[in-house]
Amino acid sequence: MTPAADIRLLLCDVDGTLVTNDKVLTQGARDAAKALRAAGLSLTLASSRPAQGMAMFVEPLGLTLPMVGCNGAVLFNPDMSVIEVRALTAAAAATAVDLLAEQGLDIWIYTETQWLVRDPKGAHVAREAWILGFDPVVVPAFTDTHLAKALKIVGVSDDYALVAASETKAQALLGETASATRSAAHFLDITNPSANKGAALIALARRLNLADHQIAAMGDMPNDVLMFSRSGFSIAMGNASDEVKAQASAVTDSNENEGFAKAVSRFLVQPKGL
Repeated sequence: MTPAADIRLLLCDVDGTLVTNDKVLTQGARDAAKALRAAGLSLTLASSRPAQGMAMFVEPLGLTLPMVGCNGAVLFNPDMSVIEVRALTAAAAATAVDLLAEQGLDIWIYTETQWLVRDPKGAHVAREAWILGFDPVVVPAFTDTHLAKALKIVGVSDDYALVAASETKAQALLGETASATRSAAHFLDITNPSANKGAALIALARRLNLADHQIAAMGDMPNDVLMFSRSGFSIAMGNASDEVKAQASAVTDSNENEGFAKAVSRFLVQPKGL
């Protein structure tokens, strides 16, 4: 399947898509971003990362358009200035924290400016600090003030089946008060119901005066599927699950084998129809 001839923007996931498993932005990916610009297409990013954790991509990719952080809970400019935020309600945040605790998951909270954890030695904290380029704020407990400012709450565990089961329970319990999706096998992200990558794609389209079908989307996880459904053309990574692949227009190679660059070359830069 080939994309529509009027695709103008690629909205791309970061982890598992743009970068390798070791979080390397390859030269191939940088060259692909240049190729997009040369072809008259724009590139921007939509990630579960907070805004501060995406700053390192602005210069090497030549990003100039608004980006999406925390799965759509924050829309921000490449200079890190915030355009808008969509926080959880305090009640939904409290319910989410209680559920994740009952499930036995470690809990992180992202606000507009901070990453809060209770256990600095918990699962994935050290690696996440390395990935994002900043350390969390350690708190003894999550207060009402923290919950009132929560943009994203994350349940963390290396028990992947538990994370998947917790996703199902969170969706049932929170209903329309929050969005609960896995951004990785070990991460369950809970955000405002309007803070998801599908809603973010629509918001970007309106802000940039584009139609939804003029945007292509690329990703690898269940939280990317909502932007697939809103886009004019969607590309799943080769490392995505069969479930995610089935909901995309096309499938590229894995993030470990230049899947981003290959997708740009095959589906977006080459003359349409070839």
